[in-house]
Amino acid sequence: MSEQQTYTGPSTWYGAQMAKSHEWIHAFSAAEINELIAAADASEGQNIVSLDAEAFQLPQLDSILAGIRAEILQGRGFVILRGLPVQHWSMSRIVRVYWAITSRIGAPIAQNSIGNVLGHVTDVGGDAQNPEQRAHQSKGALPFHTDISAEVVGLLCIRGARSGGESALASVSALWNEMVATRADLADTLTDLFHLDRRGDEVEGQKPWFSMPVLVPGKSGVHVCHNPRFVRSAQRFPGLPRLTAVQEQAMDLLQSLADDPRFKLETRFRPGDIQLINNMALLHSRGAYQDWQDRVRRRHLLRLWLSVPGGDPIPDAFYARHGTDVKTARPRGFHLPPGAALTAPLRPPGLLA
Repeated sequence: MSEQQTYTGPSTWYGAQMAKSHEWIHAFSAAEINELIAAADASEGQNIVSLDAEAFQLPQLDSILAGIRAEILQGRGFVILRGLPVQHWSMSRIVRVYWAITSRIGAPIAQNSIGNVLGHVTDVGGDAQNPEQRAHQSKGALPFHTDISAEVVGLLCIRGARSGGESALASVSALWNEMVATRADLADTLTDLFHLDRRGDEVEGQKPWFSMPVLVPGKSGVHVCHNPRFVRSAQRFPGLPRLTAVQEQAMDLLQSLADDPRFKLETRFRPGDIQLINNMALLHSRGAYQDWQDRVRRRHLLRLWLSVPGGDPIPDAFYARHGTDVKTARPRGFHLPPGAALTAPLRPPGLLA
C-alpha cells in the first residue's frame, strides 16, 4: 500500500470548529426576497421544468449566488440560505423561488424513473430498511450517506417535525485524513469497488446493481459515494461476491467517524431554510422523528438533485449509476421509460400501500 495523500483545503473542515461560525448561513434581506418573489411570479403559468437561469431576473442576487456556487463546489461544500417566508406563500411560488435560486447553481435531474425532478421528503408510510422503497418517504433514521446521483443536493424546509429529525453534515476529506492516520488499511479498502443495489430502477441492458468505489481521492479533496444500505441490500443478488469482514469494518469506521462530534456538524432546519450541499464531498444524515397527527402540519422538505454543467472534473467512477447526460457531459439522473417526461409535482405522493 503506497503512502496516501491527506488534505488541508477548505473542504477539509471539522464539525466542532465549523459550529462556532455562521459564515455558512446567508440570511436573505427583504430586498432579496422581493426580488425572488418578482422573478418567481413572472414565471407563473409556465411549466416549471422548462425554466432555466434565463427565465429569472435576479440582478441583486446574481453575484451572491455566484459566490455561493463557488463555496459549494470549491469551498466548504455547503451553505444554508435562510429567511424565506414560505408559510405565507403558495406551493407554486415556493417551488418557483427555489427553482430561481438553484438555477444559478446547476440543472435539476430526475430523482426517480417516472421523471420527478422535484422530490417531497415527507413520511408517506415508507420503510427506510425496505430495499423496494425510498428512505426519504419514511420517518426513520438515515445514517450518514450520499444521494447516489446528484452533484449538489438541495433541501428546502416547509415544515419541521413535532420532534427529532435532526440533520448533520461531515467533511469526507476530514474523515479520510483521520482514517489515513489511524487505519490506513481501511481507508485503502474504501477506494476499491463496492456493489450497490439499483433497487428496481434498472433499464433494459442494465444489471440490478452497479459498482463503484466509496472514496476516490483527488488533487484537492476526496470524492465520495457512500450508501451502506444500498451496498448491503445488493447482497440479495446471488451473482455478486459477498461483502468481506474488512469491507464491513471499513464502512462502519466511516460511519462512526462521521458521527463523532469532532467531525459532525448538526444543522437544524427552520421553515424557509434551503440547504445546498456538495454531494460528492460531504456526507449527510437525518435522525428519526415523530410527526404531527394532522397531515397538513407534518414535516415536509422539497428536494432537488442538481448536475453542475461547467463544474469541476468528476472521476469516471461517478458516472456508474446513470451514465452521462449527452447535453451537459455531467452525471445524469434516472433513465425514463419511452414517452415519459420530466415533471415537478407540487404535492407529495399518497400513502404507500
